[in-house]
Amino acid sequence: MDYLPFEEPIKSLYESYESCRLEGEQKGVDTRAKCIAIEDKILAKKKQIYSKLTPWQRVQLSRHPNRPYALDFIYGLTKNTFIELHGDRNFADDKAMVGGFGKIDEQTFMFIGQQKGKNTKQRQYRRFGMSNPEGYRKAMRLMKLAEKFGKPIVTFIDTPGAYPGLEAEERGQGQAIAQSIYEMMKLSVPVICIVIGEGASGGALGIGIGNRVYMLENTWYSVISPESCSSILWRSWDYKETAAEVLKLTPQDMKKQGIIDGIIPEPLGGAHYDYYETFDNVKKVIKKEFLDLQKLSPEKLAEERQSKFLDFGIFKG
Repeated sequence: MDYLPFEEPIKSLYESYESCRLEGEQKGVDTRAKCIAIEDKILAKKKQIYSKLTPWQRVQLSRHPNRPYALDFIYGLTKNTFIELHGDRNFADDKAMVGGFGKIDEQTFMFIGQQKGKNTKQRQYRRFGMSNPEGYRKAMRLMKLAEKFGKPIVTFIDTPGAYPGLEAEERGQGQAIAQSIYEMMKLSVPVICIVIGEGASGGALGIGIGNRVYMLENTWYSVISPESCSSILWRSWDYKETAAEVLKLTPQDMKKQGIIDGIIPEPLGGAHYDYYETFDNVKKVIKKEFLDLQKLSPEKLAEERQSKFLDFGIFKG
């Protein structure tokens, strides 16, 4: 298990617990009472730390290397029914954007998500979850395919932003994201979007136009990352914690501002502590919202989605 800087007290307690357990095994003595006492301390310390996370600490948790990524969610929810589809039918298959059909119980969904990697090789292969234009064009193709067959869409948002390379700009990065947003506004099937990690800039919004938008408890959603905001305003990354505070990027901030529809709880300590509990929480939300949305006509689904996003912000005439 990897630990973040603010989790050091928990790490020390886990090390003490492991020492206690090994002592009992190696010396043949009864250390159960001692180990149980340490377990109680671990639980108490977790509750103390995770009950008062700062916005920056939540950003750190959203990037935890052991956190489940899009394909983990998809495979965990669909139970071996997922069939991945590839390519934008124009240029290439973007490995940072994944998608395909799969079933939750007996209902078929189109799943689309931004996929990061679990090690250095995979992260390079997936470009750290940063899609090129062909990734957004693949997402659009799959959404249109879902619409053709009348299947609801679920998107998993987890990206530090769209890929910023020269080749991405040459192939129309901005246009691809704008077109994806435009096409999502018009879809005649239910669309549920869930931020499972980082939700940065237009790269996240490119697959984030849904009838319902949710965030997991330890995620963030903003036009810019705290580090980038700090570098622009203060010419240094040293103020990233201050930037995280003022950007109002936590799920609690987003819910208060009416940007999202709800917050999905995570296990104590974060989604990486219990994948199955996290998947179950997400599954319950998807099923609940789909039951409500399937009652709406295709025209009403598109109209509601458009109204939802057009109502954001404050306009003065």
